[in-house]
Amino acid sequence: MKRRLPDLKELAPLLQFDLPRLDRVAARLESAADIWDLRRIAKRVTPTAPFDYVDGAALDERTLAKNRDALGNVELLPRILHGVDAPDTSTTIAGARTRLPFGIAPTGYTRMMHSEGEVAGVRAAAKAGIPFSLSTMGTTSVEDVAQAAPDSTRWFQLYLWKDRQRSLDLIQRAAASGYKTLLVTVDTPITGQRLRDHRNGLTIPPRLTLGTILDASYRPGWWFNFLTTEPPKYASLSNTSQSLAEMTQTMFDPTLDLEDLRWIREQWNGRLFVKGILTADDARRAQSVGADGLVVSNHGGRQLDRAPDSLTSLAEVRAEVGPEMELIFDSGIMSGTDVVAALCAGADFVLIGRAYLYGLMAGGQRGVERAIALIQQEILTAMGLMGARSISDLGPDLVRGLPQAPASDRNLPADTM
Repeated sequence: MKRRLPDLKELAPLLQFDLPRLDRVAARLESAADIWDLRRIAKRVTPTAPFDYVDGAALDERTLAKNRDALGNVELLPRILHGVDAPDTSTTIAGARTRLPFGIAPTGYTRMMHSEGEVAGVRAAAKAGIPFSLSTMGTTSVEDVAQAAPDSTRWFQLYLWKDRQRSLDLIQRAAASGYKTLLVTVDTPITGQRLRDHRNGLTIPPRLTLGTILDASYRPGWWFNFLTTEPPKYASLSNTSQSLAEMTQTMFDPTLDLEDLRWIREQWNGRLFVKGILTADDARRAQSVGADGLVVSNHGGRQLDRAPDSLTSLAEVRAEVGPEMELIFDSGIMSGTDVVAALCAGADFVLIGRAYLYGLMAGGQRGVERAIALIQQEILTAMGLMGARSISDLGPDLVRGLPQAPASDRNLPADTM
């Protein structure tokens, strides 16, 4: 091998050194290659209690792991020579067009993650042309979220209260503020046992113990925002400082049944989706009272540990309701390939919860925009490599390893039942 001295003229174009950036948030966000990178950033800059609230699940967190495993086991099939230049990621859900096949899920405690909270979420969603869902347990009111992004597509998530009049007031406020779709969450008659939250003593507003002060002391950005903005509260409800478990016991209704869902349907004139469906029987019951769609969800593994994973349940629910009813998939989404897998499995749309909150914690609205952009690019790449020109092209023929719906006794001959 013949050696020579380096030629500086050849090396000069390769010597490109980036100057340090004063905007450290922007630099961190640009360094993130996927949602897991945003999660690592979020963990560094967010105190333990709010980070664990996002990151954790119920009891041993087995359902959380099952959600991830089920999605990860789906194989996306590449197709060659299909000439896909620019895949169309737009679709229609709940009567509205959206530029991407996913939206932002309703989350509680949101301003605990970052002081910009729901305002960051709804503005990033509006910018991306996707729906934003506000939780009953949100830390920004229905009116303030609407004012922050008046042109956004907004959905409101409802927990049913024991006080029916207060439930009705919330529904009416949401309708008056331009929320077009109501997501009625039915899988939280009581709160799941979230051990991380119990150990961290999570409340709104946070209790300033010596431990929480020390934990926040080396996250100066979060600490500064907490001290210089209004303390987080359940903005659509009250100024209570109760924990989520305490509020569920005193305010929400563990006796929720089908008649209550029927009553909500009578009060709400817009689109109504029932959130928290995992079985064919519950899908059939929700359908019977006039639900326009269902959200197949195990609450991100945060309610009943050892519950079915959402992807397996999606197959069962789709087999029950048929192709016409809109199904939204929720729980476990951490990438654009997860979104594609869920769509191929029969979902019409997908909601992201943790993935969006990791971005929020990492950098406020800019972090949410980064999370959306990362998932969008992963969807585009997957669709291009799979030869899918539009969302409607994504179906079971483009994947392997999908869970199968369990056999239904109702379809068996009478003498075998």
